[in-house]
Amino acid sequence: MKMINSKKLIIPAIILGGTLLLLAMYFPGLRPERPVERVVEGTAAIGGSFTLVDQKNNLVTSESLKGKFTLVYFGFTNCPDICPLTLATMTQALSMAGPVADDVLPLFITVDPERDTVTVMADYVANFHPRFLGLTGTLDQVRAATSAYRVYFKKAKVVSPEDYMVDHSGSVYLMDQTGAYMTHFKPNATPEQMAARLRTDLDPRR
Repeated sequence: MKMINSKKLIIPAIILGGTLLLLAMYFPGLRPERPVERVVEGTAAIGGSFTLVDQKNNLVTSESLKGKFTLVYFGFTNCPDICPLTLATMTQALSMAGPVADDVLPLFITVDPERDTVTVMADYVANFHPRFLGLTGTLDQVRAATSAYRVYFKKAKVVSPEDYMVDHSGSVYLMDQTGAYMTHFKPNATPEQMAARLRTDLDPRR
């Protein structure tokens, strides 16, 4: 029995492989398809027109805030834990971020305007950052603001007309000087995480 010369097998295999490669280069139908890369463009549709009043009963609109970065949170003063914790987080983050956050205006917009009057908001926001604006208004005005920011809210656990809770979205939004969305922070964000992002996004050297 004759032994097969391995070199005689290798050379034809190389030639065949090279031929297939050339065919693939010149005939697109023979090439393996590349995965389609999806490119996501645009910005989040968060933010827009609103008209409210602050804790000093001054009119505050989306237009009057232009020129300032804003850190926006929606909640209510009767909230037992999440809302005060979030406002405390925002307060700490603004202090920790340093001078880069000096032009950031923190906003607390109520989703419970029936109980959160101007006086109530004034007493409440006094416990947090000195720049905080506590914004309230009519129910229709609040709905316009929540609609602009895509914020959900609804009365829950209603015991009486005066005794109830409010379910609502819990994100904090960072908006630029034109009122456009920059980023948001989830309810479990820490002061350190928020401050780090503020330094990154607001550093004028970037």
